[in-house]
Amino acid sequence: MANHYRSSASHPWHDLAIGSDAPNKFNAVIEIPKGSKVKYELDKETGMLYIDRVLYSSVVYPHNYGFIPQTLCEDNDPLVSAICNHGHEPQVAAGLLLELFRLFNPLNLCVQDVLVLMQAPVVPMSFLRAKPIGVMQMIDQGEQDDKIIAVHADDPEFRDYDDINQLPKHRLAEIRRFFEDYKKNEHKEVKVDEFLGAELARKTITESMAMYEENYLPKRKR
Repeated sequence: MANHYRSSASHPWHDLAIGSDAPNKFNAVIEIPKGSKVKYELDKETGMLYIDRVLYSSVVYPHNYGFIPQTLCEDNDPLVSAICNHGHEPQVAAGLLLELFRLFNPLNLCVQDVLVLMQAPVVPMSFLRAKPIGVMQMIDQGEQDDKIIAVHADDPEFRDYDDINQLPKHRLAEIRRFFEDYKKNEHKEVKVDEFLGAELARKTITESMAMYEENYLPKRKR
């Protein structure tokens, strides 16, 4: 029997809208449920989840973890950074370079990561409405890898938090400890620096939305 494939399957990164109220509230796609020891990750080429690894350390994800659709951020790969920061070169050329790099290196592009605080784990690839409350500044193996911290906008236990400074100190200590420990047994160093507030989170999301619009929307509208 012949296999039949959908030629226009939806892609959670590109086809799910970020939401009209972004960056104040936005849609977030959950890749990894709270309590998971498996690190799932979006395959940017297919739009499906793949298993990146099972965590080596005796830790589990403290909250639901995923990404914000229709965002693009600076990747640690120097070539991606050079393309995305093309300065005053023509935007068409920069967009073409980024598109060529994406075709040959689909897993190296960076979607905006988000940790969503809520009461319960959710099924991977679910999406929910989130509200940003801060940014966790993190250095992963010597390279910047900041995370947006958000709350589920409709969870009665978390929805009234507006800034990360309102969270209990123990909650932040748990998050810090997870990210500093989860790669230790792989002999990889992760350092969590400061937790910064909601204003920076909204600014970061706005910038990642603008980068996505510059580099993806013109091509997708053709």
